[in-house]
Amino acid sequence: MVDVDREALYRDPYPVYARARAAPGLTFVEELDAWLVARHADVREVLRRPDDFSSKSALRPDVIPDPRAFAELAGAPGRAPVVLSTDGEAHARYRRPLTRGLSPARVAAALPFVRATAGDLVASFSKAGHVEWMSAYARPLPATVIGHLLGLDPADVPAAIRAGDRAEDLLFTPMSPDDQVAAAREVAALRHLLAAHAARSRTAESLTGELSRGLAPGPGEPTPEQRDEIVANTHNVMLAGHLTTTALLGTVVHRLLRERDQWELLCARPELAGAAIEEAARYEAPVQGFRRTVTRPLELAGTALGEGETVFVSFGSAGRDEAVFERPDEFDIAREPARHLSFGHGVHGCPGALLAREQLKVTLELLVRELPGLRLAREDVVMTATLIHRAPEELHLRW
Repeated sequence: MVDVDREALYRDPYPVYARARAAPGLTFVEELDAWLVARHADVREVLRRPDDFSSKSALRPDVIPDPRAFAELAGAPGRAPVVLSTDGEAHARYRRPLTRGLSPARVAAALPFVRATAGDLVASFSKAGHVEWMSAYARPLPATVIGHLLGLDPADVPAAIRAGDRAEDLLFTPMSPDDQVAAAREVAALRHLLAAHAARSRTAESLTGELSRGLAPGPGEPTPEQRDEIVANTHNVMLAGHLTTTALLGTVVHRLLRERDQWELLCARPELAGAAIEEAARYEAPVQGFRRTVTRPLELAGTALGEGETVFVSFGSAGRDEAVFERPDEFDIAREPARHLSFGHGVHGCPGALLAREQLKVTLELLVRELPGLRLAREDVVMTATLIHRAPEELHLRW
């Protein structure tokens, strides 16, 4: 068993991962309240067996909100399961419209918008000679892009994204009861906005339209239960659609500039942009992992697990597994490619992975072309205290 300070674990989980990979069997981590699945082969094994390892508690919160916060949410639509936390046919039903809405054709159609938005963001600070990257680019780009794909009014996107972030804070960040209530009010307002938007989007060729038609097929108004499913899954994809990409936009720029030779290599060989993206995802998985619940007595990696026990499936640890990757703790965009698990695997593989990769590719190509002299302005980069989206809190750059 490993017992560590929760904030220390969240800010730098890799020492715990390394000890768990080296130990026989699985390691129970008290702060996760779960058995840590740390080796690449074991992570892959769990992900390919969804019948044995249920996703129903994938997003179990770290914080239980105050009853007053729950009361704020009670009258808002959206109290339904989402694709991340369902199994079997329910999961397949939630996933189908996402697969259509995030298809290669839809992503390709959005690329001119991605390029224009990225260019405008860089132009807004390029003459200043310095920028705080996370707030000026890494958060706004994917937020604007997912808002566009959802068909939201651009004027509504900033508040919608903020409310989405507040939903995450409500479940994963310790706050005072009054702050929880304030966050819950913003989340409730967002759910009402998404419900109204979905009602207008039944025939729209947008991600919201796909969710509306897919989860409430046929003529007539959606039932209250269908409306809850549409709102919950629209909210979920909005949150996931920007947090993962934001995290990777922070990671790839941070690591390229911290390892200066890697940035210079990319500038000399821009065709390595795709490899840099995959290396960033391997090295610092944007979502470090999800919980799974054991559905029957079984054995994993030599450890006996009972029905109802919880495992934490660590994509972040799998990406540093010495048995799969040479020099796993080195960031090297020229390494021989190996299949990482940072976007998941199997039926729960990330449906938005292509969209994330394309935004990252556009970004790296733009930076190499427009700001080849980019450097870290500060070396003291602090990672967020969460395993849900591992990213720098701030990233100060200069050129």
